[in-house]
Amino acid sequence: MVYNFNAGPSILPKEVFEAAAAAVLNYNNSGLSILEYGHRTPAFEAIMQEARQLMKELMNLDNDHEVLFLHGGASTHFMQVPMNLLDIKDTAAFTDTGVWAAKAINEAKLFGKAEIVCSSKEKNYTYLPKDFAVPNDAKYLHITTNNTIYGTQWQKIPITSNSIVADMSSDILSRELNFNAFDLIYAGAQKNIGAAGVTIVVVNKNILGKIKRYIPTMMDYRNHIADGSMLNTPPVFAVYTCMLTLRWLKKQGGVKEIEKINNQKAEMLYAEIDRNSLFKGTVQKEDRSKMNVTFVMNDPTKEASFLQFATQKNIMGIKGHRSVGGFRASLYNAMPLSSVAYLVSLMQEFESINN
Repeated sequence: MVYNFNAGPSILPKEVFEAAAAAVLNYNNSGLSILEYGHRTPAFEAIMQEARQLMKELMNLDNDHEVLFLHGGASTHFMQVPMNLLDIKDTAAFTDTGVWAAKAINEAKLFGKAEIVCSSKEKNYTYLPKDFAVPNDAKYLHITTNNTIYGTQWQKIPITSNSIVADMSSDILSRELNFNAFDLIYAGAQKNIGAAGVTIVVVNKNILGKIKRYIPTMMDYRNHIADGSMLNTPPVFAVYTCMLTLRWLKKQGGVKEIEKINNQKAEMLYAEIDRNSLFKGTVQKEDRSKMNVTFVMNDPTKEASFLQFATQKNIMGIKGHRSVGGFRASLYNAMPLSSVAYLVSLMQEFESINN
């Protein structure tokens, strides 16, 4: 058995893999692969509709919020969001809390003013700023709710009278939030919801259509809403995999129940990092991510040995990002508690060997 702690594309539930694999060969006993299904067929329209409805249900969205399944990855929305929401003389506020936030800031500057209201860059993004003010005239505040590379997560969403835009790529549907409080959410699906190749956008339709600039057809969120996420050929297989994963999540009891398991996983691993004489966390404790656990060794010369030891024991994907070093264990929704317990046992075994 392989234990997959990759940061993304990441682990999905076994039953999702099995159903998706079967559909590649023969979808719903039709004799056709899901890969060759026409996106305008009633069968795929039903898949898209179910996927969108499951997102609305799991997030408890009101009627003002629409769900889109789009191309381009979350990085496309670094520019698509300001293109839709920001005129050239308008200001958007940003929290600079990691690489992806910084990229969003740079893209926004192409369409208006981007004001950084707080930053943790000076300490290599190892904490989240607590005291900052958002300008009253800012069209929106942009936050990255979970920082995949550095292992920080907003445990409390900043309170502001401004619209809030959030990149939730690495923690969407992992915990209960008032999702209606966000005017726009975007997230790559390949961590908690499905396969790489599709991006989920949740948008309050009332914030759209208020700028003067011309928006290219494919970049205008209103057009995607009007066409039910089928303005052009959608990523059929990726959307189907998302639908399967959302079905699985609903069967687990929804976001409320999966959050309980996610808390257990994170608590178990962080407790071992804090206890083990060989390891230490890289993030201030109050800002630790429950999705991406980052840690290093007190003696950096032993890191290669531990990585080799873990790999030999079928642990995959725990090498840390080059910006942080050390290790990163990603504990997305489909990661079972037993896999985290296995990693903890290996850390304890490595400690006994090296003391």
